[in-house]
Amino acid sequence: MPGEFELIARYFTRASRTAALGVGDDCALIRQPDGLALAVTTDMLVESVHFFPEVDPESLGHKTLAVNLSDLAAMGAEPRWATLALSLPSIDDDWLAAFSRGLFALADQEGVELIGGDTTRGPLTLCMTLLGLSPPGLALRRDGACPGDDLWVSGATGEAALAVAHRRGTLALAPADLAVCARRLDWPQPRIALGKALRGVASSAIDISDGLVQDLGHICERSRVAAELHWASLPQTLAVRAAGDAGRAALLGGGDDYELLFAAAPDQRERIERIGLACNMPLARIGRIVPAADVIETGRVRLLDPDGATIDIASGGFDHFE
Repeated sequence: MPGEFELIARYFTRASRTAALGVGDDCALIRQPDGLALAVTTDMLVESVHFFPEVDPESLGHKTLAVNLSDLAAMGAEPRWATLALSLPSIDDDWLAAFSRGLFALADQEGVELIGGDTTRGPLTLCMTLLGLSPPGLALRRDGACPGDDLWVSGATGEAALAVAHRRGTLALAPADLAVCARRLDWPQPRIALGKALRGVASSAIDISDGLVQDLGHICERSRVAAELHWASLPQTLAVRAAGDAGRAALLGGGDDYELLFAAAPDQRERIERIGLACNMPLARIGRIVPAADVIETGRVRLLDPDGATIDIASGGFDHFE
């Protein structure tokens, strides 16, 4: 059985192409191009909190990087370097081989180098820090939305949450729907190309990791505005429609979607539609930003039916401490 350092050398050490110094020393060394801002994000995945114990380790390697990539996508940043801290209950060569295979397949696809990290014995926990580069003044942020802006979403929400409900035994999905939803949960696709294309176009953005309504609330809070969502405009997949009330709840409050939610001025509509075509990514205009005082009695986000009446919603969403 390999020890800690042999484990790192066998599964996670590769020659660095862009960092001055990668895995193997006390610190990595990064040469940062002049004038570019360094975007940094960290996400932790804990067994039985963020993933099921029986999950395929190759998909888990993919997801460990993907959830961090999604944060950079929401900022319009270019992914470059990563560090990985692993807490492992034991050393399982087959598990580690599959995990690192999934991790590096996505890393190679998105141009990410693993340049450092740490390993220890303990409950299965995966913590990754991802670093990217952003052109001066073009980072997408949560605090730029303005009243009158359109609200857009990439893809559709809710399927990953339905997969979680199925695995917990609280919902039974048809086999075809389960296959689609499980793919969304286990193999999320970060919208890196879309995020970069929205530089200078979107006024604000966030990735949907904790639920559509909850994450929209973060934009509203940071931008000191409110929002109206139009139920008839929200994309609904076949699996979400088939799930009825559970699908509606998953669409609005389910996590693990990793789609991009963004605001943009109405005069950007044609440009955004072209961006969607260029990225081969469906983009839907789902509402608008309004002054905070307009909906303060119902919270930051109001959901409207086709007649303009308010639909009662509970934002739901994922919170680690509730």
